[in-house]
Amino acid sequence: AMATKRRPLRPNLGSTSSSGSASGSGSNMNFRPGGPDITRAEARGTRPTAAPTSIREILLMGVIHLCKKTIFFNTDLKVALYLGSLFVISVIGDFVPFPKTYFARSDNLFNMYFVKVGWGWTLLFAVPFLVLSAYTITCGDHKKMLRHHFPRILIATFFWFFWTKLFNVVETSYGRCTVKGESNKSSCLKAGHLWHGFDISGHAFILIHSSLVLIEEARPIIRWETIKEHIRNELHNRSAAESSGSNPLRALNEEQMRSLQFLYKRLTPIIRTLFIGMAALQLLWDVMLVGTMLYYHRMIEKVISGIVAILTWYVTYRFWYPTPGLLPEAPGMGSFSYQREAPSFPFKRPTHLSAAASNTSGGASAGPSRSNLNGKASASSVSRDQQIPTFMGMPLFTSAKAASAAATLLQSEQQRRDKDQQLQAES
Repeated sequence: AMATKRRPLRPNLGSTSSSGSASGSGSNMNFRPGGPDITRAEARGTRPTAAPTSIREILLMGVIHLCKKTIFFNTDLKVALYLGSLFVISVIGDFVPFPKTYFARSDNLFNMYFVKVGWGWTLLFAVPFLVLSAYTITCGDHKKMLRHHFPRILIATFFWFFWTKLFNVVETSYGRCTVKGESNKSSCLKAGHLWHGFDISGHAFILIHSSLVLIEEARPIIRWETIKEHIRNELHNRSAAESSGSNPLRALNEEQMRSLQFLYKRLTPIIRTLFIGMAALQLLWDVMLVGTMLYYHRMIEKVISGIVAILTWYVTYRFWYPTPGLLPEAPGMGSFSYQREAPSFPFKRPTHLSAAASNTSGGASAGPSRSNLNGKASASSVSRDQQIPTFMGMPLFTSAKAASAAATLLQSEQQRRDKDQQLQAES
């Protein structure tokens, strides 16, 4: 047989004399035209793809993912573990002496250079991370950053200073020297004697307080990478003059978009580095807390300090900051919201399958629930969400707008086929 001429993919781009037939064939195309000659209207609805990812970027994201798993380990459960371990381990330590290790020495390296200046180490990482992340998500509005976010560090520092000083006052006021005649703690210690008082554990407080502050202040890193995708899609929407959509950046003006694009690109490497340091420091605080439980203070002194630290965290980060209308705001709040979960499709068994099964077992019946020749229910009994095309159980569309349009098209086609079948049956 003689080979036929290959049909052109885009006949509407041919000669002008065949424009009438080209329009008919072009309307039957089931793909989006591509190439350098397409207009902006034809390209509307597409999304730019992400840039290639380097090996270094992949390794860095792996490290950050591990840090997230470590520092964001179910905070409520961690708080319960803090209180429970403070009680259980401390009770065991009061009656059963643990073997002496390097951490039992008060002059060990970690105690001297980290725990004793623990709040300084916490501020060393938390302050720049808060400033840079808040400055980015407020689109360069330093006044909003200073008013809505920076006061959290000042409040945490105030509570650190207030509680540690109060602990010292309690120990001094309700203690006694081992030798009579010395009623003052400082004079008792200078004379070479011992002072016995109710010494609420400042170490346990500062370690738990610092850990919880690091955990909460690191939360802006959650879904931080999605900001890059939002910027790319929003720039595309604005270049294509598309005003609809669910992009969280659509409410930003041009100046805010330029500031966000610049700050995100320049500050993200620093923010990621600081986050890794915060995760490592928080892990160190947990290790040192175990040493405090085993070798220092009595059980009641450690439990009270832990309760004070946890109550301080709860009042501030769980009640005060998330309350609308009160300043400062919770970490991660800015000029746009990027930490909301994307809407997901309901992955459940379509009801038209069960309807078809019931019709098969119970016999055919007339009415809106009858099955068609393909074993599917009539379009009137199937919701639009259940008609979203799927492949291997996954929806073919990633946006609710596209899925809704596809469901509407399928529904109209199904109704048209049902009408044709009814006409054929009547004739």
